[in-house]
Amino acid sequence: MSLQKKKISIFVFFLLTVLTVSLKTYFAYYVDFSLGVKGLVQNLILLMNPYSLLALILSVFLFFKGKKAFWFMLIGGFLLTFLLYANVVYFRFFSDFLTFSTLNQVGNVESMGGAVSASFKWYDFVYFLDTIIYLFILIFKSKWLDTRTFSKKFVPVVMAVSVALFFLNLAFAETDRPELLTRTFDHKYLVKYLGPYNFTVYDGVKSIQNHQEKAMASEDDLTKVLNYTKQRQAEVEPNPEYYGAGKKKNIIKIHLESFQTFLINKKVNGKEVTPFLNKLSSGQEGYKYYPNFFHQTGQGKTSDAEFTMDNSLYGLPQGSAYSLKGSNTYQSLPAILDQKRGYTSNVMHGDYKTFWNRDQVYKHFGIDKFYDATYYDMSPENIENLGLKDKPFFKESAEYQSKMKKPFYSHLITLTNHYPFTLSPDEAGIEKPNTGDATVDGYVQTANYMDSALEEYINELKKKGIYDDSVIVIYGDHYGISENHNKAMEKLLGEEITPAKFMDLNRTGLWMKVPGKEGGVDNTYGGQIDVMPTLLHLEGIDTKNFLMLGTDLLSKDHKQVVPFRNGDFITPEYKYVNGRAFDNKTNEPLEKEPADLEKNKQQVEKDLEMSDSVLNGDLFRFYKNPDFDKVNPSKYQYKTGPKGSQKK
Repeated sequence: MSLQKKKISIFVFFLLTVLTVSLKTYFAYYVDFSLGVKGLVQNLILLMNPYSLLALILSVFLFFKGKKAFWFMLIGGFLLTFLLYANVVYFRFFSDFLTFSTLNQVGNVESMGGAVSASFKWYDFVYFLDTIIYLFILIFKSKWLDTRTFSKKFVPVVMAVSVALFFLNLAFAETDRPELLTRTFDHKYLVKYLGPYNFTVYDGVKSIQNHQEKAMASEDDLTKVLNYTKQRQAEVEPNPEYYGAGKKKNIIKIHLESFQTFLINKKVNGKEVTPFLNKLSSGQEGYKYYPNFFHQTGQGKTSDAEFTMDNSLYGLPQGSAYSLKGSNTYQSLPAILDQKRGYTSNVMHGDYKTFWNRDQVYKHFGIDKFYDATYYDMSPENIENLGLKDKPFFKESAEYQSKMKKPFYSHLITLTNHYPFTLSPDEAGIEKPNTGDATVDGYVQTANYMDSALEEYINELKKKGIYDDSVIVIYGDHYGISENHNKAMEKLLGEEITPAKFMDLNRTGLWMKVPGKEGGVDNTYGGQIDVMPTLLHLEGIDTKNFLMLGTDLLSKDHKQVVPFRNGDFITPEYKYVNGRAFDNKTNEPLEKEPADLEKNKQQVEKDLEMSDSVLNGDLFRFYKNPDFDKVNPSKYQYKTGPKGSQKK
């Protein structure tokens, strides 16, 4: 055998690049991504799905001549690796995958530096090891390369094989998960069946379709949505005991960052994690507690929760509605309260106003004032992780509220209980559980701190004479502990975290105090989508002409099917997860399909479809609501606060 034949040809280099990038993809599947892979078929699909698009893209470089072909192949492999690694880092933080929508939100990353840096791992060099080796060969060992051109007549054959592999992959995927590309599915589904590279292409196509949807939208689209939502609202009669019970009372809505209700009555090292919330959850403190209240957020997480609570619409399947649909027309809760009951409205948040486009989207919601970080003492000792610590935040917020014109609607957003859940030892009120996972251990401590801060705030409201005359709503915005930490959670909770159990952990809780009404524990199933209609009925506002997808939690007619952004859902009897129904009590798969399963699946899909139609088509711009005047966003300006000269 001649020396020439022993050299690395461009085709061999192509095969090596496809192989090594695929191996890195498998590494990510089993080490970093939590995809819920089960059974032989799904594992075979996982083995199959990286190759098709990798081979198709990289085969283009087989057309090039000489050493240039090797360099283009290297760059192509590196870019594909970079996409994979970006997804890995993003997944560790958000438990989701990058989309074209999220790329429009990269400006927010700077404000999340600590949280993002916590997403890097010591073994990440593995993802770039092959690139380093290939780079070394191209620079220092170029004599190993056979620079003869690959026969161009065979390149279409390589491409055809790649396309055939894709359709084979898709056939297997459709067999295991029918209608994969036509229904609303969790991104984890799509990556599991298609791979991260094909998912990126799929997402690009969907993004183009969504942009076209606004241009093509018309009043006819609005009519379809209104017919659907008005019918649902007509089926839900307000509870006469509560209708109008909160009229002209202040509404204070407290957003508990990353709170999950598995912490309620949970003890660590013999000490309660959330002693104050435990009291509120007993029903003896004047609060109605909803233990079966779920978050319904997508990629937007905190901003999605805000959006859903104020609009009774779902966030987007990709990205944050705040960032992507911030200039849309809305008929939001703050504006309705202003027009119908004369409320002034504000949001209070210890971060800067541009974060997640809040300073723009709030104008479209009709929010009068935004108390951002420039209204608070942002001294270094008051800062932790993403922004202002909860205790100084609540203290200053209560002072501002004591001077507000009444009635007011005030939405407070906490920050300390945020990934990666850091807190100085001198402020930790509880010992770590020592699960071996810094995220879970830290979460217990920051949740305990948030609970203590909340108690201090409620006491301040009482001292300032605000408490008794206010409707107070407390809620968790989204899960704090993702599936990436299941092993540590199993240690903490003492049970296996299955997909069905993880759905249970999406309970984030709702606590509601209505002046003059008794508290108690209400086991009604509901979600963030239901809060807006509930508050409007508490105000005694007729909702028949308002476009909302939720229903009043206090009504006996409330719909207890709780949809999630990925198309899964839960009812009082069973939950639907990853295409299977599970018993709510045992979390075991149901042998017999529930009689209403198909009906509920269709309703959930319809709800999500209607919501997406409203947002993507900006349908509120067509709505001449007889009970609402359109908001003019130019009327609202959010001035820098008195402490804006402080250093960030």
